[in-house]
Amino acid sequence: MNSPPVGTRQARDLLRVAFGPSTVALVVIAAVVLLQLLIANSDMTGALGAIASMWLGVHQVPVSIGGNALGVMPLLPVLAMIYGTARTTAAATVSSSWFVTRWVVASALGGPLLIAAICLAVIHDAASVLTELQTPDALRAFGGVFVVHALGAAIGVGARHGRRLLRASRLPSWLPDALRAAAAGVLALLGLSGVIVAGSLIVHWSTMHELFSITDSAFGQFSLAVLSVLYVPNVMVGAAAIAVGSSAHVGLATFSAFTVFGGEVPALPVLAAAPTPPLGPVWVALLIVAAVSAVALGQQCARRPLPPLQATAKLVVAAGVAALTMALLGFAGGGELGNFGDVGVDQATFAPAVFLWFAGIGGLTVAMSGGLQPRVRRPAPAAVAEDPDVSDAAAADAADTAGAADTDDAADTEIIDVDPVTAPVPVDPVDPDPAPAEPTTDAVLPAVDFDPEEHFVVDSGDDDSPSHRPRGAE
Repeated sequence: MNSPPVGTRQARDLLRVAFGPSTVALVVIAAVVLLQLLIANSDMTGALGAIASMWLGVHQVPVSIGGNALGVMPLLPVLAMIYGTARTTAAATVSSSWFVTRWVVASALGGPLLIAAICLAVIHDAASVLTELQTPDALRAFGGVFVVHALGAAIGVGARHGRRLLRASRLPSWLPDALRAAAAGVLALLGLSGVIVAGSLIVHWSTMHELFSITDSAFGQFSLAVLSVLYVPNVMVGAAAIAVGSSAHVGLATFSAFTVFGGEVPALPVLAAAPTPPLGPVWVALLIVAAVSAVALGQQCARRPLPPLQATAKLVVAAGVAALTMALLGFAGGGELGNFGDVGVDQATFAPAVFLWFAGIGGLTVAMSGGLQPRVRRPAPAAVAEDPDVSDAAAADAADTAGAADTDDAADTEIIDVDPVTAPVPVDPVDPDPAPAEPTTDAVLPAVDFDPEEHFVVDSGDDDSPSHRPRGAE
């Protein structure tokens, strides 16, 4: 089977990134709205306006109905939207050039902004028929949609090309480990806070049962259950704020690890997990949650030991990113809730408390887990081996002699006081390639054995007589 051309495949990926997650959200919202209208035996007059308002609500855009503002939007849908955008963006940027990556990011932002403009137009048209529905602020709507999808696109591109970007930049190489440690700390804090919320719901089971009893219909109770599930992340963020020493509030009702101020709360079953006085030793469990989360962050920071300065910088960055993430979640999970007032966490103390827990306990964990690289010391010079039979003076003389022999400027001759009897006779060095000796005229001929009498001559006047001949001459 032949694969489609590159241009067609890229165009399809861009369309999927631009409209995929938003279209899925629109389909789910439309199904829920139509089902609600059918069960309530209502006409479809305001269906489009309700769908458009809920789609903007997924992007943390407040919805105003009948003069009451609903600013506390559930975190679960917006987290799902960020995840969907990140996944489609990462899938479209596999082995892509930066030119294609820029187009993918532009599509991830441009498509949702176009849908946001259409939703604003639909709400404005529906508000002319349904007077209770009010058009949200355009700047707030476009800003919320842009931030949500920008976060998703950044996470998707960072998952694919984050390390390459770091290698090309001057940022430290330990930055990905710091981000991973921050994610581990945030997930641990939220997860353990969820465990605390589940345990509190079990303890306050009777209160939750009373909140479900406000409606007699099975569909109403099912709707309350679904709505509670959507708001579970908001409650988990509030529990995390209480765990680190900050506080959460629902209108006038304020909850912390040490004190609880009563007040009216919405009739939402998941809010039955809110603590009630007297607290007792529950604050101990909350402190354990904060400490364990900090230990998880510290262990991730200690995976690759670094020098003390770099290890400290990595820990501070991880704790700062984790605190910023929790502060952003606390801001997104709060807002105005009609007559109940403001709902959320104390932002003045939430992020600093998270940072102090993660930096303090996390730093102790790094130090105890071997996250600090020891300083490398240069080895000391090898000491001269001592011979017990040799005196200290002899060892010093030997060391001086060895040092003098190693220098290049040693003297040509050296006077040594030795015994002349046992001293070895110096031998002239033998030239391996001697030059040939020049012949001389005074060379001594080898001796020949001869008789001197054979050379004696006696002059007798008669040279011809035999007696005057030399001996041996014939």
